[in-house]
Amino acid sequence: MRLSHQVPITTWRATSTWSPRRSTLTPLIGGLALFGFGEGLLVQSRWGATPWTVFAQGLARHLHVSIGWSTALISAVVLTLWWPLRERPGFGTIANLVIIALVLDVTTLLLTSPTNAIVRASYVIGAIIAIGAGSALYLTTGLGPGPRDGLMTSLHRRLGVSVVYVRLAIEVTVLAIGWFMGGTVGVGTALFALTIGFSVGWGLRGVTVIDRRRSRD
Repeated sequence: MRLSHQVPITTWRATSTWSPRRSTLTPLIGGLALFGFGEGLLVQSRWGATPWTVFAQGLARHLHVSIGWSTALISAVVLTLWWPLRERPGFGTIANLVIIALVLDVTTLLLTSPTNAIVRASYVIGAIIAIGAGSALYLTTGLGPGPRDGLMTSLHRRLGVSVVYVRLAIEVTVLAIGWFMGGTVGVGTALFALTIGFSVGWGLRGVTVIDRRRSRD
């Protein structure tokens, strides 16, 4: 399947960030749940995690809370940084904060960590696919960026720096802090960084195909 290099305008896209429709809620909730499940898979592989989740792991160790609560707390703090940057949240922004943290917590609680290397590798691959597909679904709803994405785009606009460098600076910073605080960094972290862009691209292409077929029916 070919990669998609842009977010498609789907038939379920909301008309504004605070106007979710029934047809919009399914890809929103499903996409965020897939994202949280993928994050949980990567954590339980014990081969690393995404940069923000490494940060959440480190914070959770020091606050003695679950990784889900730590993730939600980080998202809430990031949202406060939107205020001076004049970024506006949407329905999807709040849903992102709640659903991803909840599903991440449930996944890490219910899913055991394998000892077999092949099973661990399957966890990492499954995580990358789930996060890519979940991101693709969530992005097509038009209900506002997630807390971290909103911080990235607002800093990009304010500083006039390429979004690529802004994203890289943020990710490297939170990864370093999380690792210093005790978060797990490993081969899964590196593999995620190298492949997640392709996974999202394939996910967006899949969403485009589904939407076209849905429109014809």
